[in-house]
Amino acid sequence: MEAIAFTDVSKSYGDVLAVDGLDLSVRAGTTVALLGPNGAGKSTSVNMLLGLLRPTRGRVEVLGRSPDEAVARGEVGAMLQSGELIPELTVRETVDFVRRLYPDPLDLDEILAMADLAGLAKRRAGKLSEGQAQRVRFAMAVAGAPELLLLDEPTAAMDVESRLRFWAGMRDYAARGRTVLFATHYLQEADENSDRVVVIARGGVVADGTAAEIKAGVGGQAVHFTLGRQPAAGLDALPGVTAVGIQAGAATLQTTDADATVAALYRGTSLEVRDLRIAGADLEEAFLTLTRES
Repeated sequence: MEAIAFTDVSKSYGDVLAVDGLDLSVRAGTTVALLGPNGAGKSTSVNMLLGLLRPTRGRVEVLGRSPDEAVARGEVGAMLQSGELIPELTVRETVDFVRRLYPDPLDLDEILAMADLAGLAKRRAGKLSEGQAQRVRFAMAVAGAPELLLLDEPTAAMDVESRLRFWAGMRDYAARGRTVLFATHYLQEADENSDRVVVIARGGVVADGTAAEIKAGVGGQAVHFTLGRQPAAGLDALPGVTAVGIQAGAATLQTTDADATVAALYRGTSLEVRDLRIAGADLEEAFLTLTRES
């Protein structure tokens, strides 16, 4: 069964077209990463799945029914970017209150363990860091044992250790046959934690497949080296180079011909090239190429 189905869906805000003729289906029991630049339509699409927004045109179905019906039946759980916790309640009281709203919720201690909150169960919500509050929102999203779990930028404000623990909990939940759709800006998370990656730009799908398929489809290679304080001018003019990235003194050249690029780098420039390595495109490079082309 399809857990999610968008059929020719468009959503406009006045003259702004946020989603444009979106056709997308997600098979039940899979974990899908939804990627796209700011303004691509990710959050709008998630809100339509929750029935918080109505499409201007087209049809949205969740588990074979309307979003409103699926939500009313407790079949959908969501962790959104916004949403305040009641500061006076403890973590345990907050999660228990939410789980009691559902007909067949998960066990409270099981939820707290999955969200890595057992050690914070007695702490009041008003005393939590933002990263800890995010883990509480995840616990609230899975409390009712929903068939479909929607996560919108779930690891925002989390530190590295918290992110690792969060994804371990998410994978544990997904392993029970649940469907998970998450939107994220952290492309490594999409690469490591999804069965499928959907890239949208300007309100429509520009790539759809496994992370490996998307990386292979973009093609090309990346030349990495240490630039230091040397000037980067002229790197974009080297043979084969399609994009240049400079970060913390390291240069990355996207190229269609790594041999020609490296030869010109050594022979045609006065740069001191150190720590040179050549690799296939990673998901971040594929994402930038796809969204730039669109």
